[in-house]
Amino acid sequence: MTDEKALATSHMTATTPRHCSKPTQLADAHAVASPMAAKDGDVIDTAGMKKTTLDQQSKENDIGEAGINYNPRQWYRRHASKYSKHVVYATIWILFTGWWITGLILHRYDLGWLIPFLLYLAITLRLIFLYVPISVLTRPVFFVWNQTASRFVSYVPEKLRIPGAAFITIAVIVVGSFASPESHENTRADRAVSLFGLIVFLFVLWLSSRNRKKIVWHTVIVGMLVQFIIALFVLRSKAGYDIFNFISTLARELLGFAEQGVDFLIETGWAEKHSSWFLVSVIPAIMFFVSLVQLLYYTSVLQWAVRKFAIFFFWCMRVSGAEAVVAAASPFIGQGESAMLIKPFVPYLTMAEVHQIMCSGFATIAGSVLIAYLGMGVNPQALVSSCVMSIPASLAASKLRWPEEEETLTAGRVVVPEDDEHKAANALHAFANGAWLGIKIAGMIAANLLCIISLIGLMNGLLTWWGHYLNINNPPLTIELIVGYLCYPIAFLLGVSRNSDLLKVGKLIGTKLVMNEFVAYNALQTNPDYQDLSPRSRLIATYALCGFANIGALGNQIGVLAQLAPSRAGDVSRVAMSAMLTGAISTFTSAAIAGMLITNEVQFAKEGP
Repeated sequence: MTDEKALATSHMTATTPRHCSKPTQLADAHAVASPMAAKDGDVIDTAGMKKTTLDQQSKENDIGEAGINYNPRQWYRRHASKYSKHVVYATIWILFTGWWITGLILHRYDLGWLIPFLLYLAITLRLIFLYVPISVLTRPVFFVWNQTASRFVSYVPEKLRIPGAAFITIAVIVVGSFASPESHENTRADRAVSLFGLIVFLFVLWLSSRNRKKIVWHTVIVGMLVQFIIALFVLRSKAGYDIFNFISTLARELLGFAEQGVDFLIETGWAEKHSSWFLVSVIPAIMFFVSLVQLLYYTSVLQWAVRKFAIFFFWCMRVSGAEAVVAAASPFIGQGESAMLIKPFVPYLTMAEVHQIMCSGFATIAGSVLIAYLGMGVNPQALVSSCVMSIPASLAASKLRWPEEEETLTAGRVVVPEDDEHKAANALHAFANGAWLGIKIAGMIAANLLCIISLIGLMNGLLTWWGHYLNINNPPLTIELIVGYLCYPIAFLLGVSRNSDLLKVGKLIGTKLVMNEFVAYNALQTNPDYQDLSPRSRLIATYALCGFANIGALGNQIGVLAQLAPSRAGDVSRVAMSAMLTGAISTFTSAAIAGMLITNEVQFAKEGP
């Protein structure tokens, strides 16, 4: 009998699975203990016990497959994690609702109501669209669009649609430029010069186009119209000025937060005492901003913003998804990093797409150097608005210079792939990676400036010495003087005040193209020769310099794209110079539009940190 009990016990133990839940283990233990506790006179039905155990195990497996868990702690954790995010969202919305209502009651007239309302509206819509598909909003919009604008266009003969759209765009630009009253430094004659310059820039792009028959005029016309409307909103409307002033104020505040870190590393108040030092006011702000960008990238906030911008320009300008993503991302994260967003598609880009991607990088500046220029005292509204205007401007200019002649892989869709290879483990890891990347970017900027400015000094010394033998003494022969005369016509076409400012702005533009925009902005802000520029000339110069189009940036663009797609290195090199010049021209179109629209130059000239 004892042997039979042992045999039954060992058999039951062997048939019990190790991965069963606690109730299963307790049941098996009870089943094992029962025969051991039986008296010697009892009869043990081994086959019946085996069948009972297998039936019980089968039932528990069915329960496990059905997702039923008897563990109260696991049940609580699962349901708590399921509903906790809804509680967090509701709490955020309630807090911001209370903040907005309180601010509207207490500070409606002294602090304003527009910016808090827009911020509250953006947060509310974002929370709503976490539960409701955005198609609930877009479908009615598209329905109204199809029933109004699309239906109106359908009545217009197809051959007249493009000329009609061009006529409407020209009418908007002319009326928007000349309808407002004149000011001291912005007469209608000044605006006419800027308009003429805009026409010349577009004509140069058309004349040098790779294939004029393939130009998609819809993209060019819509790009110019959107660029002008953005400038009109910023430079002529109170709401546009307030919004971009708010954005630029937030950017300037970052400088103050970076100064707190500098004070901690050295001593309290040290950063404010040495705020004129480039290493103190600019370099720490760059490192902090890059860390913040990496944190926003990890939380997908940056990708969300880029995707929304890209979808808008993809829909209205009829460009490929890859082009829209890079153009929308370039003002935020820069020319090299924006190409990383479409890394899987880079080997399959068409030549026109490669040209457009490089042109977008050359036509604007990155957020990190935007912070640096704010630290130098450059006009913040002009910088921020120029970055936004560069998106449609670069798309229009590139498609005019290098039209699409092939079938694109991302036609009809906007995709921002996830970069799982370099994804941070958590938010702290992302912020730390950003700090290290910020050190590299800030160090690269500082080293480049040191070497470039030193090289300029060496070349100017040689040119001045050489010029003495040609009686070129006042002013001395320098690189700035040479490129100033070369870029003199560009300054005139932009609408710069027609006096000595033409040569000075020409020098700044030439310095930016030959060296980089950092050197040009530094001269604009610190060189005594440029302190007597008129407010109009200073504003136009600020727009004209706001881009990475320079010889030094060519190596950066070629290196990044060649690394992402080694098989396309030759194609990248072939389009690089054209993309750089096209990016520079698109920046000049923004400056010309600013020359047509600005009416209160003194207000913008006085803005700064």
